[in-house]
This record gives sequence, C-alpha cells and structure tokens, in this order.
Amino acid sequence: MLKLLVTIPNGSIKDSFVPYEVRERLEKLFDVTYNEGTEHYSETELKTLLMGKDVVLTGWGTPKLTEHVLAGNDTLKIIAHVGGSVAAIVDDYVYEKGIRVLSGNEIYAESVAEACIAYALTALRRIPDYLAVTRAGGWRAEDSLWEGLLGQTVGLVSYGMITKHFVRMLQPFSPKIKVYSSHLDEAELKKNHMEKASLAEIFATCKVISIHSALTEKTYHMIDEPLLQSIQDGAVLINTARGGVIDEAALVKELKKGRFRAVLDVYEQEPLPPEHPLRSMQNVYPIPHMGGPTYDRRKVVTQRLADDILRIQGGESPELEISRSYAVHMTK
Repeated sequence: MLKLLVTIPNGSIKDSFVPYEVRERLEKLFDVTYNEGTEHYSETELKTLLMGKDVVLTGWGTPKLTEHVLAGNDTLKIIAHVGGSVAAIVDDYVYEKGIRVLSGNEIYAESVAEACIAYALTALRRIPDYLAVTRAGGWRAEDSLWEGLLGQTVGLVSYGMITKHFVRMLQPFSPKIKVYSSHLDEAELKKNHMEKASLAEIFATCKVISIHSALTEKTYHMIDEPLLQSIQDGAVLINTARGGVIDEAALVKELKKGRFRAVLDVYEQEPLPPEHPLRSMQNVYPIPHMGGPTYDRRKVVTQRLADDILRIQGGESPELEISRSYAVHMTK
C-alpha cells in the first residue's frame, strides 16, 4: 500500500478538499499520514515527514519541493497538488528526479470556464443593475438596454485549458470567436469555428473580451492603455486570469469613462483594498477571486487525483499530469 502524506493543515480548506467521504476513501486506498495541526509544515518538517513516503498531497501554502527539501529522499514518486498551478510547489529538480506531478488544473479550468459564461451573461444582461433597480422599488425604463450572448463576437486572449473548455461551452450560443494565440493550428481553429486575430483586432472588434493569459514577465501589463482605449462602446471585458496581465491603473482610467463594462475576478492586489475605485464603479462587477473551482468541485479534485495515483501505480497514463514543459508556463 502506497504511503501518502497530506500536507494541508486542519481548517476550512482541508475540510473542503478532504471531507469525510474523501478521507474515508483515501484511507482505504493508502497508508495516510495527515497534517493534524493548524499551520503549514516548515521546510524542515516537510523534509522529515516526506522520508519514506511514496506520494504527497499538497495544497496552497505547502513549502516548495526543492532539492533541499527532497535531499536524501529516494521513495517519493508522485506529487498530487489540489491547486491548479504547480509553479509554487515544484521546480526542475522534481522532474529531474523523475517524480510525477499531478494537479487539479483541468478541473479548475472547467469550473473557471463555466464562470466566464456566467460573467458574460451577467454583464450583457446587466443582471446586478436591474436587480438593484427592482429591489429599490423601481422597474425597467422603456429605453432600458440589455443584451444576450447569442451570436456575439467573442475575443479570447490566449488559448489554454480554460479557453478550450470556454470555447466548448460557448458553442450553443453560436458566437463568432476570435483567438489571440501563437500555438493554434488550423485543425483546432476549424473544429471550434474560430479564427486567429491580433490583440489589436480583438480589443477593437469584439463585444466580449475574455483574458486567459498566465502571468509571466512577458505578459505583465500586456493589456495596456492603448488596447483598453480601443474597446468598443458597450463591450464587456472579463478577467479570470491574473490581475497583473492588465495595467490596472490604465483600466481604472478607461472605465471611468463609462464606455464599457468589466467583470473582474482577479486584481493586482488581493484582497482588493477597501478604498479601491474598482469596488464602487457602476460599470464594474468586482468578484472576490472565486471563478473556480466552485466549492462543490473541491472534493472532485481530490477524488480524481486519487484516481490518477492509482493509474500510475497500475502502469496506466494519468489524466491530470502536469508535464515539465507545461509547468514552466504556469502562473507563479
């Protein structure tokens, strides 16, 4: 029986990813050691506890599994991370040692894609605005404006796992989809009824613009003031990627003009400061970084990671593996 260390400390995070029914299953499949404290392990504690373990189940806040932490460890075979990006958990040394890396990235991606559908519909139909009017005793005016997603032109900035799920979910709305990406082939474009476009074209021509780029040195403030100025009146900008991909100061400046709406799930500083102007603008729907996974999907992440551990043990290919080449492009 494989020896599994769960590093997530006691608390609400652990309760959501490892609820009773998941804990029960893990204990049937593996020889499990839990972090029974309320704090994350230190590097020294983690190094000691990993000795003799075959698998480690990590969460947000677990120390990075570096050469120092793994020094002298010849048993660890699998790192299963309940988060999405593994950039804060593993480095090249992990891959050099031949340790397999799994994460909930795909499950997160599908949930965030679902959020993008919800955010687009919310902003186009202006649901929060009309809810506020009705709750205040009013009604919609004769000249009220609200729109739908059907047949709209949707621009996607970057084409990764989230975007693939988003495109699949968009199909029933029959949109015209434009994608900014350097690695899309013609077969993928044709299959999903998409066309390649430059950033400039997407921002100038699309009714819905959705940001999906990982945050790297190259993409920091990639969405700059000239691009934001080119957004058409009445458009909707959605960001579920990372706040730093957009120049937030330039975004605030442009949103103050009231020309377009924004649904923002991420920010350059989180939590968003109480006095930040994005909190009070009527054309901004500020979401406190909860695009995905939704709470009910957290236990699914752990269950599917357990499935993949068993697949690896049985010589099969796992479904949630993060390759070295993919990991280097993930947000740190």
